[in-house]
Amino acid sequence: MPFNRLIAVGLVCVVIGAVLPFLIVLRYVPSTFTLNFLAYGLSTAGIFMAVIGVAMHVGKVRKNSRDKFDDYDESDDR
Repeated sequence: MPFNRLIAVGLVCVVIGAVLPFLIVLRYVPSTFTLNFLAYGLSTAGIFMAVIGVAMHVGKVRKNSRDKFDDYDESDDR
């Protein structure tokens, strides 16, 4: 899965995991063990997916970009 899609899916999961408890507290949705566990699981999984997506993006950027010290050779100083 591409990193941008992983970040987007993680963001959606975190938002759903945050909105569900809010709706439960406001009593728009009945509080059940399954729904509470689903909200917790979505929030946790969303955070992990987003972190993995960001790590994939950073790794790809670092692999593709080269800075001036990559080609440094100590024999050039002499």
